[in-house]
Amino acid sequence: MSNHHMEVVAGRRFRFGRNWARFLGIVDRRRIEQAEASLVEAFGGADFRGRRFLDIGSGSGLFSLAARRLGARVHSFDYDPQSVACTLELKHRFFPDDPTWTVEDGSALDPRYIESLGRFDIVYSFGVLHHTGDMYRALHNAQLPVDDEGLLFVAIYNDRGFRSRLWRGVKRLYCRGRLGRAVVVGTFVPWFVFSGLLKDLLRLRAPWRRYVQYRQRRGMSIVYDWLDWLGGYPFEVARPEEIFRFYRQRGFTLEELWTTPGDGTNHFVFRKTGPGAGDPFDSMDRTSTSAPPDIDRRTPPAPDTRHSRKETRLWQRS
Repeated sequence: MSNHHMEVVAGRRFRFGRNWARFLGIVDRRRIEQAEASLVEAFGGADFRGRRFLDIGSGSGLFSLAARRLGARVHSFDYDPQSVACTLELKHRFFPDDPTWTVEDGSALDPRYIESLGRFDIVYSFGVLHHTGDMYRALHNAQLPVDDEGLLFVAIYNDRGFRSRLWRGVKRLYCRGRLGRAVVVGTFVPWFVFSGLLKDLLRLRAPWRRYVQYRQRRGMSIVYDWLDWLGGYPFEVARPEEIFRFYRQRGFTLEELWTTPGDGTNHFVFRKTGPGAGDPFDSMDRTSTSAPPDIDRRTPPAPDTRHSRKETRLWQRS
């Protein structure tokens, strides 16, 4: 029995792969093209052709596919066996027997595995590292394979204090079993639907546009993302300035930043521009899930925008 399966049975992990397997049924040409467009936009219009692209936590495989279609040489891995199967399915559909796209199982918490992969021009991890159960160790490991002057994209849930702790409790309940899952879905999905409907009516906006616009952002499905949000456990959060400082101390410069005032994810693009400090985890208990000692938990000032080469953008949930 795998560690992943034992965690699921014990109620300590959401079955992300099961959700992605359902999502594959609605993946079409339009969603793939939207995923490609979002990748290009996220990296400031970068040319992917011939670039080495690492997808940490590939999930459905949609963005690995998008990167490959854009011309990158892709390596995808995920901890969830069903997610690995989803990524393989997309590879078989669109790039069968392609030697420039590798798909395998692996953990973002295993530095030996990640370092064995070599160096990459682009490392991409959207909404994954905060679900590992040891977010800061995963954040540290994610930067290990970034080549000099390479780019690193991470998306991490926004820390909203007490509200985030409440959501952690909801997610734990969802993963406890069928009853907990039924209570959570039966409570929150209708709330998401009707609260969105009310907002649209008050703004004199067609309600169906909310779902179309959501798909246009990244090619994703709002319904499957609702389930991912409600069940997504383990669950950790961070303030934008914490992530900014974490990677600055490791020799990275902030290139792009999108922040949210809500419960969603803050998005970062970093460039590796210099040597980082030593591994802070060397002085820690390897079983610890706390932040490394170089993270200041006191209320800090806003990020130093001198380290951002492009404008800061604001993503708001509507």
